[in-house]
Amino acid sequence: MVLYSRQGCHLCDEARRVVVAECDRARTGFDEVDVDADPQLQARYGEYVPVVEVDGTVQGFWQIDPARVREALTG
Repeated sequence: MVLYSRQGCHLCDEARRVVVAECDRARTGFDEVDVDADPQLQARYGEYVPVVEVDGTVQGFWQIDPARVREALTG
């Protein structure tokens, strides 16, 4: 799982809480990537952060649905 985020983003803080909780539940980890550290990622995601990907598939952006993340991790 990857959480694409940026500093100072309140939605990213909320998404991180969801991701941490669901990863703990699934006993797995995640990587967090700051989109502003990479011009290509910044161009790709722009204002759509936070973005959560599981196995390369976007599971959500802006407000992350815990049930969708859970399904992606266990499905």
